[in-house]
Amino acid sequence: MLEIQNLTKRYRNLAVVDHVTFTVRPGEVTGYLGPNGSGKSTTVKIITGLLEPTTGRVLLDGKDIRDDLIGFRRRLGYVPEEAILYSYLTGLEYLQLMGRLRSLPTAEVDRKANDLLDLFSLSEYRHAPISAYSKGMKQRVLISAALMHDPDVLILDEPLSGIDVTSALLFKHLLNQLASRGKTILYISHVLEVVEKVCAHVVIIYKGKIMAADSVAHLRDLMDIPSLEGIFSQLVEHRDLESVARDIVAAIA
Repeated sequence: MLEIQNLTKRYRNLAVVDHVTFTVRPGEVTGYLGPNGSGKSTTVKIITGLLEPTTGRVLLDGKDIRDDLIGFRRRLGYVPEEAILYSYLTGLEYLQLMGRLRSLPTAEVDRKANDLLDLFSLSEYRHAPISAYSKGMKQRVLISAALMHDPDVLILDEPLSGIDVTSALLFKHLLNQLASRGKTILYISHVLEVVEKVCAHVVIIYKGKIMAADSVAHLRDLMDIPSLEGIFSQLVEHRDLESVARDIVAAIA
């Protein structure tokens, strides 16, 4: 179980993450939602050990990740928001490199790399440089790299960015399969329709503070709102967006 306890991150006197607490349980996909600038990326950087909190801590199975960051990262699979890859490598070479960095046996690295490229419909391009890949292809390579070492914890930051419809459908089934194997999965996304379909629980953050942390079904019942989109708008957006849209059209007319 991944526990985020009272996380705060301040820059000078500004708290971009303000006493954030929530839990990501094994066997479930937990969605982490919020508008741009709400503190999602900062939270993710702290959870992955890339950024140190001002106060608070992150626990995995009851142990502070900062007591053994290397051990924690061995159990972590991370898909970052930006698809930053070694573009001069081929897709196969990149996955082989990631497998070796994870200290997997060579034969296992080669098998997994080729299998993942095949299953993500990239086998035809395995020897092409990543610089020639589309954004969606690069994203599939990132997802493959995150899965290479069969991690216990997955942090997925906008994993469907640039991915086509077929790959997105595959990814939804993949999340369900990973959750059924007991993986601890935190899913960060702006695509509320996908979050509503794949996430058992959601955490909504706004201006650095947690606005809700519950199951989608319970939030629907509690707020008497039928969709996650409606719940999200009620919690974090206090303008009449339809009226704003009309005003924008009027302004450009």
